[in-house]
Amino acid sequence: MAARSAPSCHLRLEWVYGYRGHQCRNNLYYTAAKEIVYFVAGVGVVYSPREHRQKFYRGHSDDIISLALHPERVLVATGQVGKEPYICVWDSYTVQTVSVLKDVHTHGVACLAFDLDGQRLVSVGLDSKNAVCIWDWKRGKMLSMAPGHTDRIFDISWDLYQPNRLVSCGVKHIKFWSFCGNALTPKRGVFGKTGDLQTILCLACARDEVTYSGALSGDIYVWKGINLIRTIQGAHTAGIFSMNASEEGFATGGRDGCVRLWDLTFKPITVIDLRETDQGYKGLSVRSVCWRSDHILVGTQDSEIFEIVVHERNKPFLIMQGHCEGELWALAIHPTKPLAVTGSDDRSVRLWSLVDHALIARCNMEEPVRCAAVNGDGIHLALGMKDGSFTVLRVRDMTEVVHIKDRKEAIHELKYSPDGTHLAVGCNDGSVDIYGVAQRYKKVGECVGSLSFITHLDWSSDSRYLQTNDGAGRRIFYRMPGGREVTNKEEIKGVHWASWTCVSGLEVNGIWPKYSDINDINSVDGNYIGQVLVTADDYGIVKLFRYPCLRKGAKFKKYIGHSAHVTNVRWSHDYQWVISIGGADHSVFQWKFIPERKLKDALHIAPQESLVDSNSDESDSDLSDVPELDSEIEQETQLTYRRQVYKEDLPQLKEQYKEKQKNDTSKRRERAPKNSIRLHFVHGYRGYDCRSNLFYTQIGEIVYHVAAVGVIYNRQQNTQRFYLGHDDDILCLAIHPLKDYVATGQVGRDPSIHIWDTETIKPLSVLKGCHQYGVCAVDFSADGKRLASVGIDDGHTVVLWDWKRGEKLSATRGSKDKIFVVKMNPCVPDKLITAGIKHMKFWRRAGGGLIGRKGSIGTLGKNDTMMCAVYGWTEEMAFSGTSTGDVCIWRDIFLVKTVKAHDGPVFSMHALEKGFVTGGKDGIVALWDDSFERCLKTYAIKRASLAPGSKGLLLEDNPSIRAISLGHGHILVGTKNGEILEVDKSGPVTLLVQGHMEGEVWGLATHPYLPICATVSDDKTLRIWDLSPSHCMLAVRKLKKGGRCCCFSPDGKALAVGLSDGSFLMTNADTLEDLVSFHHRRDIISDIRFSPGSGKYLAVASHDGFTDIYHVASSKRVGVCKGAASHITHIDWDARGKLLQVNTGAKEQLFFEAPRGKRQAVPGAEVEKISWASWTGVLGLCCEGVWPVIGEVTDVTACCLTNDKMVLATGDDLGFVKLFRYPAKGKCGKFKRYVAHSAHVTNVRWTYDDSMLVTVGGADMSLMVWTNEAEGCREKGPCDSEESDADSEEDGGYDSDVTRENEVSYTIRAFSTNIRPMFGIKPHLQQREPSVDERPPVSRAAPRPEKLQTNNVGKKKRPIEDLVLELVFGYRGRDCRNNVHYLNDGDDIIYHTASIGILHNVATGAQSFYQEHNDDILCLTVNQHPKFVNIVATGQVGDAADMSGAKIASKAGHNQRIFVAEFRPDSDSQFVSVGVKHVKFWTLAGRALLSKKGLLSTLEDARMQTMLAVAFGASNLTFTGTISGDVCVWKEHVLCRVVAGAHTGPVFAMYTTLRDGLIVTGGKERPSKEGGAVKLWDQELRRCRAFRLETGRVTDCVRSVCRGKGKILVGTKNAEIIEVGEKNAACSILVHGHVDGPIWGLATHPSRDFFLSAAEDGTVILWDIADKKMLNKVNLGHAARTVCYSPEGDMVAIGMKNGEFIILLVSSLKIWGKKRDRRCAIHDIRFSPDSRFLAVGSSENSVDFYDLSLGPTLSRVGYCRDIPSFVIQMDFSADSRYLQVSTGCYKRHVYEVPSGRHLVDPAAIDRITWATWTSILGNEVLGIWSRHAEKADVNCACVSHSGISLVTGDDFGMVKLFDFPCPEKFAKHKRFLGHSPHVTNIRFTSGDRHVISAGGDDCSLFVWRCVHVPH
Repeated sequence: MAARSAPSCHLRLEWVYGYRGHQCRNNLYYTAAKEIVYFVAGVGVVYSPREHRQKFYRGHSDDIISLALHPERVLVATGQVGKEPYICVWDSYTVQTVSVLKDVHTHGVACLAFDLDGQRLVSVGLDSKNAVCIWDWKRGKMLSMAPGHTDRIFDISWDLYQPNRLVSCGVKHIKFWSFCGNALTPKRGVFGKTGDLQTILCLACARDEVTYSGALSGDIYVWKGINLIRTIQGAHTAGIFSMNASEEGFATGGRDGCVRLWDLTFKPITVIDLRETDQGYKGLSVRSVCWRSDHILVGTQDSEIFEIVVHERNKPFLIMQGHCEGELWALAIHPTKPLAVTGSDDRSVRLWSLVDHALIARCNMEEPVRCAAVNGDGIHLALGMKDGSFTVLRVRDMTEVVHIKDRKEAIHELKYSPDGTHLAVGCNDGSVDIYGVAQRYKKVGECVGSLSFITHLDWSSDSRYLQTNDGAGRRIFYRMPGGREVTNKEEIKGVHWASWTCVSGLEVNGIWPKYSDINDINSVDGNYIGQVLVTADDYGIVKLFRYPCLRKGAKFKKYIGHSAHVTNVRWSHDYQWVISIGGADHSVFQWKFIPERKLKDALHIAPQESLVDSNSDESDSDLSDVPELDSEIEQETQLTYRRQVYKEDLPQLKEQYKEKQKNDTSKRRERAPKNSIRLHFVHGYRGYDCRSNLFYTQIGEIVYHVAAVGVIYNRQQNTQRFYLGHDDDILCLAIHPLKDYVATGQVGRDPSIHIWDTETIKPLSVLKGCHQYGVCAVDFSADGKRLASVGIDDGHTVVLWDWKRGEKLSATRGSKDKIFVVKMNPCVPDKLITAGIKHMKFWRRAGGGLIGRKGSIGTLGKNDTMMCAVYGWTEEMAFSGTSTGDVCIWRDIFLVKTVKAHDGPVFSMHALEKGFVTGGKDGIVALWDDSFERCLKTYAIKRASLAPGSKGLLLEDNPSIRAISLGHGHILVGTKNGEILEVDKSGPVTLLVQGHMEGEVWGLATHPYLPICATVSDDKTLRIWDLSPSHCMLAVRKLKKGGRCCCFSPDGKALAVGLSDGSFLMTNADTLEDLVSFHHRRDIISDIRFSPGSGKYLAVASHDGFTDIYHVASSKRVGVCKGAASHITHIDWDARGKLLQVNTGAKEQLFFEAPRGKRQAVPGAEVEKISWASWTGVLGLCCEGVWPVIGEVTDVTACCLTNDKMVLATGDDLGFVKLFRYPAKGKCGKFKRYVAHSAHVTNVRWTYDDSMLVTVGGADMSLMVWTNEAEGCREKGPCDSEESDADSEEDGGYDSDVTRENEVSYTIRAFSTNIRPMFGIKPHLQQREPSVDERPPVSRAAPRPEKLQTNNVGKKKRPIEDLVLELVFGYRGRDCRNNVHYLNDGDDIIYHTASIGILHNVATGAQSFYQEHNDDILCLTVNQHPKFVNIVATGQVGDAADMSGAKIASKAGHNQRIFVAEFRPDSDSQFVSVGVKHVKFWTLAGRALLSKKGLLSTLEDARMQTMLAVAFGASNLTFTGTISGDVCVWKEHVLCRVVAGAHTGPVFAMYTTLRDGLIVTGGKERPSKEGGAVKLWDQELRRCRAFRLETGRVTDCVRSVCRGKGKILVGTKNAEIIEVGEKNAACSILVHGHVDGPIWGLATHPSRDFFLSAAEDGTVILWDIADKKMLNKVNLGHAARTVCYSPEGDMVAIGMKNGEFIILLVSSLKIWGKKRDRRCAIHDIRFSPDSRFLAVGSSENSVDFYDLSLGPTLSRVGYCRDIPSFVIQMDFSADSRYLQVSTGCYKRHVYEVPSGRHLVDPAAIDRITWATWTSILGNEVLGIWSRHAEKADVNCACVSHSGISLVTGDDFGMVKLFDFPCPEKFAKHKRFLGHSPHVTNIRFTSGDRHVISAGGDDCSLFVWRCVHVPH
């Protein structure tokens, strides 16, 4: 069957007719070579007008919609649409890809622009946020990304005169961006009064921050900075779509069809109206202009490109034309000339010359055209219309012959008969009409067999039959001309069809994929001569098939270029070309047909590079001509590396289960055991599914991997060292060219690649985040700087890394089938090859992508599976080994020749200085010369050639070779059977390491008195291993069946083995010869045990649920234990040999009496008292604790108790080996855990003397030997255990401050909710009653009274236009630490509060602010490096806390709160984090973080406490401060000393001075004679000096310390910042603040620049604005809620939270009077303007009035009734007769004073003049409520004394400035950020000089200076 392979001919794109003008703008430019670049459909076109030639860029996979030209005008960037759209930067000269930018945008890339020097590219996405992205395009790296706008962005441009500034514009907006660090920050353009807010369509930047932009109205808007400064009215009469800046000035083009030229200052030069020119037409719309010297290029909406020469501007030259809007369906070919006809929904018919590549004629019809046909002599052209009519024209002059309308639905297909007498017309109503041509197209017949619309027609060669296809997929035949349906299939058999355009039929079966919906192929055309078929489908693909192709799913070659639907495709009359037309892209593609050619010609045509292969695609028909896959490869491709549970998921799973189990209170858990184990030796090597993973290191050690361990084996000493950084199976290994570093890749949900040093075994870098499921191949580049890796996800992603920096450089999908190997080119670091199943690809890096080309096989070979590949020693030579035993030799991408090398697959290849070495399945190592001409030598791996020094035995001759490496005079060979051999050049073979072969290993037994053990596995072998230093396999025996268990007899002479078919054997333990065998069961024997003592009985447990007991001497079965509900998993004897303990799969623990097997019931408590000979069961009270928290997900498969009954070792399904104390009672015991095995650990056993633990892994086939290290004798080696993850109960005490900090949850400002419990309908949603002031304009009534009494009547009123932050009182000390630092040698200090960083000058008190954060700052640090003086970093809360600067690495640190993390001062990559009960020591490896827990175990009774602070000393010492006041001293990560009682309370802060190494600590302590809360220590923390803080408090709590020159800076919890002198210990308080918030009360002095604040911490503080300091402070003893000055400023009233209020005299601060009439909080308190009344409003829904003239008795004279909710604010009227009250249900009420009568008449209320206005409610302030206030409220407001400005504070932490009154909803305002969520109160000071705002969450007071509008 020929259809099994793709046709060997080929199509090449020769010409594209069309240009994309619709929905795209600014996409037409001159390149430096004076060529024209534009795009159409999915193709970038470079057109040379001089040579009339087109070049194509085809790197896109979907429609291109944006284009930008590099400033040097050679490179082009294009962006496409699609689900994962990418940007290509390509060279317009060579049309090759230079860079691919991907993985960021979704939906599409709408705009692109290069910056001035062309280094950076900006792109805008089509996603919902219209993301703006900046790229370093050469490296393919995204530098920054920000949401662009909520609506479409139409244009973006870099400012070409200032770096780092961009402008974007779009629907109703223009934004000015600044790019700094990696942050893009926008400012919206202010339209102001100069122009209307409208959609901006295009822009251009000029000097001095001037930007010109074209608007939808046709005006040009001119911007300076962000402000609109002038408009040029009527530049065009409709929208301006395009603006282009050139050297001479600017060109604009609009919807009005005009092009205008302007000079550099935007003065008009000239207008060219294209509609008036001879080529013009009405409705012409310009979409793109480009002006270069005297030429102007213009692209129009209707797909034309004009070139205008300036001095002949009325004669534009038409360069390109295409169809315009509407779909393009009609295509016909002239029968004798190279002409094509197309017709479209734009109602035009066009005639194209295929030779001249030009449009020769065009004719406009009345109706949209849907199909066309030319009769056989080329005279008539028939056109089918959308309205059901058809028209016939003469071809030569396009005049009408006839127009007939017989149908109502569209005509979709028509064809002339071959003899020219009839025309068949197929309609969408399912009929075909036959017309006689000679009878002036009279209807002569009708075919009505179809129920669906007609899609295709074909005539037979003799014109007697017609075949049709319809939309239902039916194929029907008719007799001509009458139209009778042919039902007899025999009649049709011999018919030869004149043309083949039908999509269904036997001959074209192969064009359909096997599983496909019928309607996605739109058109077919057969070429009988060339035996090829061309098809067009809905996915924009043109395909070539062999013709005929009979079996579904034939092979093809595919060509991309069209966007979505290709509606029609036809061969030209002489089969030279294929013409295809696109429905939506309106374009006509002309392809040159290149028939089969000799290979040597083909070498000159490099295949078109593209990201989508345009070679043949693999289709899925059964591959009969591809050789069968080798069995081993078959096995390997079926392996899956998916896991049910990935190690990454464990922490989350644990948390979930912990939540569930919180209520189970269980016994106190035991501590972890004192002993620990260390991995000592691993028997095994992973060869069965990995290749080329075995190398010599620099010093001749051998590195390889098995399970989750990287192994370095020293063959002289027969020892191993281990890299244990991985937590799951390692699948690949590569060695650095210098042979000292190794890269290994593992399995995982987000699998990591570790690069580690073979000397120190320390990780250098960890790469994650790009692969899924696992990494199956890695390779270093020749310079060692880069690493390539391949994943095992579905697309087999190939990634290129800069591994030292941990950066992904490029990535791409590799292949849909498995890739086995990746190799990097030794000469060019940007090139690499991948090889795999039916796959050989040559890649080169292009920016963030990789461009791949398939290897071109030509006629030499078949598309084979490649198992290995290497590069030769020149750049273009590559060699690959196939699964059939050939070696393929490639030059560039072409296969040059193949050489037969092995029988069976070639699994491994290695390149030498001169020549190559290969290894294959045939077990032969072959040495070749450097061109694979001849084989120099072969080595067969046989038992006979095994050298005497071998560490084991070869199982079989000629094992399959999976890895080869050369060095140190030897050849190193790894086999599929898990052996590592060293072949000497002279022939002898030494076996170094071996493990089991494929299949799971379950059986394990240790010898009763010798250091040996036995294993048995599914690989059908029984092996004996020596555990003493010789570490080798002593004996092996092949079994008939796989085995699952084994056991030595107590005297060590016999060995019993249970097999998987239900039989078991007893063998001689020395010779392994059979003694006896039984076969009594059908299912697997799962456990087998000799009774203790003399070994009289043998118990045999099987999977069918029985345990048989045999008498050994007589070898008879003496008993059967029945009653298990499931299969049996473990059995154990008691010490007397009388009782058997049995575990089953149903988690039952059963007991049977031996030898009869009678079931016994033993109570749980008794089990412990029985002395057991062995304990391997996992059930029962004694080992309840071994089951992990997540016991449902994972099973404990094995366990074993030491002979001294102290330590229980377990193995589980996740590959962990754990040690527990025995007995492990209580759930989830503490343990030590070790990772080395990958998937499940199937068995664990201690040796006879407990000196070693032996474990076997199921799937990893390895046997691991661990040495048991008791506590005393442990070497100070790296301890690789992880302590258990369970927390210890005692953490060294409790402290209220620590607990509070641990429980703080931070509100994110954007999500903040209201601080007051308000209810009701918000003001802006309430229905308004019409107010009284809508009176007729000419009214005789008295003039309206003022709304507000103003107090500077004499002066001209000036509105306030801006607020500037001048002072901040406050410091965030209560829940942040280490956030006060010295700068500039101690002259200034820096700290933070709310979202403001504050630089405070110590001497003057002046402050400056960093206000770029948009939410609370939580941390602050100062860079102490001498290079970066005064650089500060701050971090904030938020849904994505943005750190300014690039993110290096992140990792989940710990499951409980981390308090502090600090880098070591002497290192860039190591830091320490401390927190709730943990200390972790971190290393930054590349981009990944690796951590070690602090180990306590060396000190007696040290316990893990909550750590709060950290400092560093010399020689790797680390100091941590704890909750109990101790300081722990750590060396590396082991605790070496505790400084007990450094402070009496928790140590909150520590600071290391880099200058002299002295350490300052700060804690919570009562000041006493010898102790203080701050202490200065020497370098080793031996001696100290204490300082007292003279704050007058009972306990001082220090949160931050810093040391400068002779001074210590201290920040306290009480929001003070204090400076302490080191010599005299004198304290000066630099900053004060309220300790605890919110600050509710705020009052400004009536005449001076003083103000009062009252807070929940029970203090009222008097502040002086001018002197920038606190003047006085009163402690009230209760939380204060409100304060108020009397009108003269001589008294102060304070309202308390407990319902009391106090009046103080300002002069003496004596209490004048106090009263408590209410029980709940007083919310507002006010003096009346005449000083007579005091109004007190409370949360008891009441307002009380007191008459002050009656003296300090404060008797109540009245109160207001029926207030609906709690009182928020109150204001008196100017005449003291009325009071307005705003309440918690969004309603405002007015009452008379002092009677309390409710005033309801709106007219009366309207006439009141108010003394002050602080209400947030009322029609006058309706505009202050914002749209976004669903959850959050406006909390406070204040109108200025001048009565024309209004400031508000809200729950989002914003201060807003409005004009007063503002009755319109959503009034315009300015907003000022700085506070955390919740601004609680706000006031103007006297004379409107300042605004004071008080913060709720941040306990800070902000003083803003008012900037008035100048006169």
